[in-house]
Amino acid sequence: MTVYVALLRAVNVAGTALPMAELKAICEDLGFEDVKTYIQSGNVLFRSDDSEAAVAAKLDEALGRKFGKRPGVMVRTTEELEAAAANAPFPDAKPNFLLVYFLPEKASTDALKGMVAPDGEEAVVAGREIYVHYPNGSGRSKLKVPALKPGTSRNLNTVRKLAELARAME
Repeated sequence: MTVYVALLRAVNVAGTALPMAELKAICEDLGFEDVKTYIQSGNVLFRSDDSEAAVAAKLDEALGRKFGKRPGVMVRTTEELEAAAANAPFPDAKPNFLLVYFLPEKASTDALKGMVAPDGEEAVVAGREIYVHYPNGSGRSKLKVPALKPGTSRNLNTVRKLAELARAME
């Protein structure tokens, strides 16, 4: 069985509340095994024999039934998360100021075209991830990058921890 990490978009923000115990139960009802959640931002680890695409579709559909609209689910394997953590650019950035945006599909070559970065934000595209360094933090940033919209982000500390938890399940 493959270990997957699902990263939910827009959960526990903007009125879309989902207790992690409920997320765990939804995943178990879908037949996923050894389900574990990590912090309250919509991170869930589990095992499944299904493909990555099938896992993402099943979970997004189940959450869509709950919320009345699909939130968006990005799924990565242990190896993909480890690579995302290991290949992070901006080595001098504080890990909590470096966000990894996980996208549902590979970013286009012009994904950063039209980027507006008034606070000196920097971004790098790497396949299905876009790394963004927020030198002043992301909370008040006015960064505009339309390519980030379908994805969900986690700071580098969280990505590292999720990769560690996933590896422990292997």
